[in-house]
Amino acid sequence: MERFAFKGVASNLVTYLTDVVQMSNSSAAKTVNSWCGFTSMLPLLVAPLADSFWDRYSTILTSSFVYVLGLGAVASTATIWTWSPPSNKSSPAFLFWSLCLISLGQGAYNPSLQAFGADQLDHDEELPSSKDDKSSNKKSLFFQWWYFGVCSGSLLGVILMSYIQDTLGWILGFAIPMFAMITSVAIFTCGNRIYAYKPDKSIDSKPFQNILQVIKVTASKLVNGRIRINLPDDKSDVGELELQEKPLCDQKFGSNGGFDGNPRNKTYLLENAKIVLRLLPIWAMLLMFAVIFQQPATFFTKQGMTMKRNIGRNFKIPPATLQSAITLSIILMMPLYDKVLIPITQIVTRNQKGITVMQRMGVGMFLSIIAMIIAAVVETKRLEISRKMSSLESETVELSIFWLLPQYVLLGISDIFTVVGMQEFFYNEVPVRMRTMGFALYTSVFGLGSFLSALMISVIEAFTSSGGRQSWFSDDMREDGLDKYYWLLALASTLSLLFYAIFSKFYTTTSELENGNCK
Repeated sequence: MERFAFKGVASNLVTYLTDVVQMSNSSAAKTVNSWCGFTSMLPLLVAPLADSFWDRYSTILTSSFVYVLGLGAVASTATIWTWSPPSNKSSPAFLFWSLCLISLGQGAYNPSLQAFGADQLDHDEELPSSKDDKSSNKKSLFFQWWYFGVCSGSLLGVILMSYIQDTLGWILGFAIPMFAMITSVAIFTCGNRIYAYKPDKSIDSKPFQNILQVIKVTASKLVNGRIRINLPDDKSDVGELELQEKPLCDQKFGSNGGFDGNPRNKTYLLENAKIVLRLLPIWAMLLMFAVIFQQPATFFTKQGMTMKRNIGRNFKIPPATLQSAITLSIILMMPLYDKVLIPITQIVTRNQKGITVMQRMGVGMFLSIIAMIIAAVVETKRLEISRKMSSLESETVELSIFWLLPQYVLLGISDIFTVVGMQEFFYNEVPVRMRTMGFALYTSVFGLGSFLSALMISVIEAFTSSGGRQSWFSDDMREDGLDKYYWLLALASTLSLLFYAIFSKFYTTTSELENGNCK
């Protein structure tokens, strides 16, 4: 329901900005990318606060209220501008702040909801004895089918709302997502009596506060020139600390939020911070994958507006509807992934999971590169046909919009590999009580990727339009250079994949480290 509401606004927002707010193509694309980036980065800021000060259930309810306010504000802009079109700077500013409310609500809502869902599976996942292959496979299955549900909502949002917005108007097109979100909150609260609520009694039950306190104490000692880290000499003592995690928490931690100055506890918390830092090289190499995923909602949609979209005499396909091909391919292919691909890879690799999470992400990155190569070839063909046409003719070229389908479908298949893999990877690689932060790390990949996409557009536009030349992102779709832009993205993504493979080779997962310690 939440994905339906969000996609109902986001999937066709670039059209709203160009047709109603009267922005240029590049400005609209940068606005959408910046907003998507802000939306995806907010969980990284909000999640530590939610982990430290609120329980997940309360966070979900509070953030959903803010979410609904934002959706209502966006719907109000469509209502106002139907009667009085935007003519001054304050109008786009109001729309921007309305979108920011949606971002703020989603920033706390999504990671908390997914972590709350994962909490229902296992009550004792903190204990080493529960970290077996069966538990790992159960979580893997949960993330795959969670994403299946997410994609089902996205599919309905893209298909239904883009059609309503293009044919019945933007007021109804933005009002329906708001009421869908209200309905989702009502349904969620119906399960109050059956939910499993995890108590936060472990060492890092307030990780954000504790890590800040460790940094403060360490900085103070550095200033005074007397820092010393005490580590246990007896290795068996370390093993006992790991195996007796819960009892030691209750005995050693006082009422001051879980920090009593014990050197062991400081070391433990610093290790948590170090685990997050360990993820940064892999996190950084996934950014180009996120940049590629900004194209369907921006330039792919603008491409489709210039192509032949008729089905029959009267019906025209809304260009944003083609984004549904991504989610539809995920919905159709995910069962095949479980039933066909995994059994084959299990035989080949002799691994119970078939392929590792990191291999899974790498395959998706490779498929996204192929998608961009196809996009570049199709755009080259579109430009060839368009430039042969007279300037007096319609901007629509005699090339079916369905030529864009292969790039959408390939991005959908790459999504099954990389995005689901990212969710599982970041969930498993962070400390247990920082799981919301783990999901925030995953969404922040797409956040920074969106900002990186907007930055690339600005830099490329400034460079290509200098000296009176035509920009690659020209409003005249006959003269743009999107084919060159797509080739550039394919090249940059290839370099990212190469470095990702190198970093993955030397990366040691948390489970491997724990198994090594147990041995």
